[in-house]
Amino acid sequence: MKVIYNIPPELHNIEMPFEPVVITVNDFTEESAKEFSELMSMAHNTGQKVIPIVIDSYGGLVHSLMSMIADINASDLPVATIVKGKAMSCGAILATFGAEGMRYADPDATLMIHEVSLGAFGKTEEVTASAEEGRRLNEKVLKMMARNCGQDESYFIDQIHDRKHADWFLTADEAHQIGMVNHVRVPKMQLDVTAKWSFK
Repeated sequence: MKVIYNIPPELHNIEMPFEPVVITVNDFTEESAKEFSELMSMAHNTGQKVIPIVIDSYGGLVHSLMSMIADINASDLPVATIVKGKAMSCGAILATFGAEGMRYADPDATLMIHEVSLGAFGKTEEVTASAEEGRRLNEKVLKMMARNCGQDESYFIDQIHDRKHADWFLTADEAHQIGMVNHVRVPKMQLDVTAKWSFK
């Protein structure tokens, strides 16, 4: 995503107090979730009106996704999500948490939806408990995503079931048709600086 500074020649030497914060999400780990939270806080102190989140990810840990969602829900500024390249698994879900009208995807981007997997190892009881938690989280995030897209709560659950639980790949246009994104393009962020003199 381009950040454009529209500054008249007489103000070229002015120092900008803050650069706008543009968050890039490539993976979903505890470390990336922590960095995401820190950048969300920083963005509230720059004077920018929107927080752009560029997503180019194969996915990752669902609990890290939930941490990022919590930061978005707590934000005082609207969030714009921009899919560039790919938004798969957790990435596809996060893409739907942009504010209404502020969800974008590059025309050549790919999105992929599938069921949550916690990758459990250990004793039978531990694997069973993890599977139950996986089912709970799976239902939770798919319902959240459906609400974000203006669909019935069971929409994505039913779609995955109908596809026999296989990975579901979508083009940007297909994602737009079901409400995952609002625009099939990459936006620009522009800062306009003006100077006005008066003599009284």
